Amino acid sequence: MSEYQYYEFQAIDRPLTDKQMQELRSYSTRARITRTSFVNDYSWGSFKGNPDGWMEKYFDAFLYLANWGTHILKLRLPSRLLDLQTAQQYCVGDSAVAWEKGDNVILSFGSDEEGDWDWIEGEGHLSPLIPVRAELARGDLRALYLGWLLCAQNHELDDEDAEPPVPPGLGQISGSLDELADFLRIDGDLLDVAAEASEIMGETQLSREEVHAWVAGLPAGEKDDILTGLVIEGDLAPATELLQRFLKRSTGTRDGSGTPAARRTVGELLEAAEVRAEERRQAEVRKRAKEAERHKHEAQIARAEYLDKIAGQQPKLWAQIEGLIATKQPKRYDEAVTLLLDLRDLAQREGKEDKFRMRMETIHAANARKPSFLERLRKAGL
Repeated sequence: MSEYQYYEFQAIDRPLTDKQMQELRSYSTRARITRTSFVNDYSWGSFKGNPDGWMEKYFDAFLYLANWGTHILKLRLPSRLLDLQTAQQYCVGDSAVAWEKGDNVILSFGSDEEGDWDWIEGEGHLSPLIPVRAELARGDLRALYLGWLLCAQNHELDDEDAEPPVPPGLGQISGSLDELADFLRIDGDLLDVAAEASEIMGETQLSREEVHAWVAGLPAGEKDDILTGLVIEGDLAPATELLQRFLKRSTGTRDGSGTPAARRTVGELLEAAEVRAEERRQAEVRKRAKEAERHKHEAQIARAEYLDKIAGQQPKLWAQIEGLIATKQPKRYDEAVTLLLDLRDLAQREGKEDKFRMRMETIHAANARKPSFLERLRKAGL
């Protein structure tokens, strides 16, 4: 199968200008380019742009998929919404990287897993991940912690390294964060272990009345600047910044990093995840064994009921078997063997096994020139 690579860029806070769209078009004649996106896939050629450079200059989100197992997600946020120092507490390896360019912080998460070069479709993978950026902009650092966890999973850290602050809500992750964990192929047992030290996230639903009252108290000039930027440039970042300011004011916290107590080491987390995985596997084994035992018991009951039904019909069944054998047809041989098994089980239940064996010896002798039938008897243990 040929290679497949998928590139998708999205502009979220502000649309692309005509000049920027022309610049992007110079890199590809077949890409789908809009005011807010650049999408292209490659089966034989390759992308001529620089994803990091494009994120610094044009876009707020980027997704890359390749059918040899590479997954990459990049997000850009204004540094006034996510400062580099906070991001770099979590982005500490090759799988999670953070850097600053101008007034923005760019995050890059990558997962490589060797596959079978199966056919994949990149379309539709980025949209469910876009809300992760909005959560980060509101001060929710769970996505950053997932990036750190990926570095730990990929053995890019020392076992003695301590985890960064654990954000609240890891045990109640949103749909978009669940998509992110799946996209980055973060081990579920490792995530569950990490979530054990995460506080429960408080109520995040906004009160329209409270927000209205707070906005009413903002300086008129600041509100005018925000609305002008929204109308003229389509810039959504200031509105997100206002939301973050409101949330910090209403919750009284600086960020979503949770409490710094009881930091675990990378080694402790990985070991606990292995223990959890083994416990889960053993539980699955016990569940399958219990299920198999239940099916076996049900089959035994059904078999007993069937034998009760045909009990007393042995002479009729023996005659039917002789007729089936006489047809010399493979399908009828199979039907004969099935009936012989029924008669064997009836004989065992009634204590007449010797009589059944004598009858079988007669059948073997009478059909010595029917190797196909005799082979069926052998396979059935008759």
